[in-house]
Amino acid sequence: MKKRKFKISDIIFVAFILLLLIPQTRTPIQVAVNKLKVVVWSPSVEDEKNQDQIVPFQYAVTNLQGDTKSISVGKGKVTFISYWATWCPPCIAELPGIQELFKDYGDKVNFILLTQEEPERVQRFITKKDYELPIYFPQMQAPEILQENSIPTNYVIDATGKIIIKETGAADWNSKKIRVLLDDLTSK
Repeated sequence: MKKRKFKISDIIFVAFILLLLIPQTRTPIQVAVNKLKVVVWSPSVEDEKNQDQIVPFQYAVTNLQGDTKSISVGKGKVTFISYWATWCPPCIAELPGIQELFKDYGDKVNFILLTQEEPERVQRFITKKDYELPIYFPQMQAPEILQENSIPTNYVIDATGKIIIKETGAADWNSKKIRVLLDDLTSK
């Protein structure tokens, strides 16, 4: 029986697996892999016949400062809802794109980024990453149509309550396709 020689690719593969086992290196590697997906994956608009309709509602939330707010969803303004967490590599990978989108559309679109984490942890994360995003903590259960067990899950809901996009997993929210869609939705 012939003895197999180790190749450089074998060593790299073993090193990669070992790095994934170490908690300090696992998350950065997972974020990097998800960023590769974000580069090529733009969210898809639902076919018109598959677009669900929500009943307009007021989303009761608390912001990072502890102030309670009620944000209208599906009534008169386009809404971007994101369910995310600071420990979630796909969430971390797509947040820079959401930040860019918020910078340009924050006055035209309701951005609601929801997390269930401790406010102090979220504040540390946001400060470290230098994000200026509207982060909220839900104070009510979302309508059934917006309940999803996977994060990140993001929705683009038009001013009449139609779910135009529902995307689970990391995606490029700062793509030209999304910007054209938001331009169209906010001009109506």
